[in-house]
Amino acid sequence: MRYYDLIKTIRRKYQTLVPVLDERSRRVWAAAEAEALGYGGQSIVALATGISRTTISGELGRSQEESTVDRGKKLRLSGGGRKKLIDREPGVLSALESLVEPTTHGDPESPLRWTCKSTRQLAAALEVQGYQIGRQTVATLLDGLGYSLQGNQKTKEGSSHPDRDAQFKYINDRVQNFQQREQPVISVDTKKKELVGDFKNSGKEWQPKGEPEPVRIYDFIDKKLGKVTPGVYDSTANVGWVSVGVDHDTAEFAVETLRRWWEKMGRVRYPKAIELLITADGGGSNGSRVRLWKVALQRFADQAGLRISVCHFPPGTSKWNKIEHRMFSHISLNWRGKPLISHEIIVNLIAGTTTRTGLKIEAELDTNVYPIGIEVTDNELKNTRIEKAAFHGEWNYMIIPKNITCAFNFGQALR
Repeated sequence: MRYYDLIKTIRRKYQTLVPVLDERSRRVWAAAEAEALGYGGQSIVALATGISRTTISGELGRSQEESTVDRGKKLRLSGGGRKKLIDREPGVLSALESLVEPTTHGDPESPLRWTCKSTRQLAAALEVQGYQIGRQTVATLLDGLGYSLQGNQKTKEGSSHPDRDAQFKYINDRVQNFQQREQPVISVDTKKKELVGDFKNSGKEWQPKGEPEPVRIYDFIDKKLGKVTPGVYDSTANVGWVSVGVDHDTAEFAVETLRRWWEKMGRVRYPKAIELLITADGGGSNGSRVRLWKVALQRFADQAGLRISVCHFPPGTSKWNKIEHRMFSHISLNWRGKPLISHEIIVNLIAGTTTRTGLKIEAELDTNVYPIGIEVTDNELKNTRIEKAAFHGEWNYMIIPKNITCAFNFGQALR
């Protein structure tokens, strides 16, 4: 019998016997199976049943008399055994999460995440904080938090920048600083697009048997309806805003989405706000090199009276923006299997998106026209009040309203 077939056979036998055997009887049976298999039997039975090799080996050394117990007799006192680490040290989970959060990677559309730090490194960092923990326990805790081992790293958007992890840490520190001072923090992305029309949408929904909803065979863009380009995510309040556009994806559209979020949601939620932190991708219409993005942000800063700090994610990491896996992924789940046949349906589906953690999203149709090909001159860019950070000023900068006479630097913001 093949190795894996043997494991499956023993596992089926064990699952059949589990309901009628007590703890000791299970160990005795496992030891008997291992002895019957001969060399390697202990490892095979351990894999099939989950009983450790140490337990099986110890049971083999016992006499037949010692193995005889009264069925149904309680073998272990209630509450016996060693307490789990998370019961003895309840803060270890939050400590572990804080270690991996700034450098978490993976596909945000998937519930799985992964981290570039090894379990040995994480265990060593936790020991410095006073937790007695091994790498295997770290692996178990990561699995419980939704992390998994991954064999490959997604880098097709660009090669890894040498300061990638340092930028992640910088963004994490800035976000925490703003949240501690009760200033708004939002994630922005305008690159997610969906075909509008009777096109196939991935996923399934309940329909009468044999009556699937008909859609087009080919996904050619309907020039009349175009594409939709959403939105803004407030990571502190766990709320989102989506402007459903009907025209081009431009920097002016991105900033108009910000303005609508501020007028409809942000101003009400943060009445004492004097600053705003935006985390954004490094490319697209809100990219770090887009001049029109900065000029449009200046107009928004002047109108709202906010000092606007921007932190761009480094090249090749746009999928790790929180808006991707905290908001867009849930919107995609909410409209799975439903053709997005009109902008009105899209607005309603987005606004109806909720989660168990309390996510709420508002949506609005933006019928404005956003022409492409607008060039920003050197003088226009020079008239923007941009203050660059000492660390990668091309990624991290602040737009200061022109009606504020005094300069405001990053050193002041961090104090």
